[in-house]
Amino acid sequence: MGQKVNPISNRLGIIRGWDSNWFGGKDYGDKLVEDSKLRKYLNARLAKASVSRIIIERTLKLVTITVYTARPGIIIGKGGQEVDKLKEELKKITDKEVQINIFEVKRPEMDALIVANNIARQLEGRIAYRRATKMAIASTMRMGAEGIKIQVAGRLNGAEMARSEMYKEGRTPLHTFRADIDFAKAEALTKTGLIGIKVWICKGEIYGKPDLSPNFNVKETGGRGKGGFKKRRK
Repeated sequence: MGQKVNPISNRLGIIRGWDSNWFGGKDYGDKLVEDSKLRKYLNARLAKASVSRIIIERTLKLVTITVYTARPGIIIGKGGQEVDKLKEELKKITDKEVQINIFEVKRPEMDALIVANNIARQLEGRIAYRRATKMAIASTMRMGAEGIKIQVAGRLNGAEMARSEMYKEGRTPLHTFRADIDFAKAEALTKTGLIGIKVWICKGEIYGKPDLSPNFNVKETGGRGKGGFKKRRK
């Protein structure tokens, strides 16, 4: 089972919280589609900002979007101008008031999505896949991860026949629910075709029942009034 199910959805409600926090009611489908559009737009718009996670919370007239990023300066802009511009763009997708919170990911090497996207960008820049994956593994283990596993699949190095290769270091116990495993997928569009990248990072084990509410351990270090930005340690 641990090999087949997404490690994040497998741990929902145990040690991992949801990325969308709202009650759907009768218009559940509309809100779900709106969430999908917001995420798709933000991921495309903030492609250079190393976005790791987008959390959406809803009340009756307000949509709160929390963006976890390794490079908050790109999103915030000079004096917060970019945040205000982004808010106006998101209001066109949803007809509700939008508030954006920005939290900094202090250790991007420990975030699976950022690691996967970095490898994808390197493969697109014609760096050898073995070198890219081994460098990523070394930097993640140096930051204190318990284990990391990376799988690359496709026409590696432009080979005629597609294949998949996996590189591991440390431990990644997929069946252990208390193991905090971060998982992400990314795609590299190379000249010879798409190369898929999967990354599993084990950050340790969580004992007891953690609080799964999205902002339970947020430390505010700065704000810009309504729709401002905050940073958190991750």
